[in-house]
Amino acid sequence: MSFLIDPPWLYATGRAYARAAPRSTQRRAAALGLATIAGFWATSVSLYLNRRWTAWIWRMCGARDGRDWMLNSGLFRFDARRAGPVTHVISALLFAKYPVCLWLGWRHGRRA
Repeated sequence: MSFLIDPPWLYATGRAYARAAPRSTQRRAAALGLATIAGFWATSVSLYLNRRWTAWIWRMCGARDGRDWMLNSGLFRFDARRAGPVTHVISALLFAKYPVCLWLGWRHGRRA
C-alpha cells in the first residue's frame, strides 16, 4: 500500500465490485466496499505510523520503514523521517480520499 498505488487500486476494485455484483446484491456489495476501505485504512495507516506488524510489507518493497513506503513508493526521495505537521495533514487528506476512489470506480463500473 502506498499513496501512489492505493487510489488506482481502490478505483479498480470499485469497478470490479460493480461489474461482478448484480443490482439485487448492492447492500452486500456496499458492505464489501466498507470492509475493503477498512482493510486499506488499517494497513496503510499502520504503515504510515510504522507499526511493527507492517515491517514485512515495507521490507518486501525495499523501503526504510512504513512511512517511507507510503510517502515515496520507491520513486521519490522525501525525507519520511522528518515528516512534520504539513506532511501529516496532507497524508490525512489522502487517506480521506480512499472511499472516494472506491466510489468512483463503483460508479463508473455501474455505467459500463
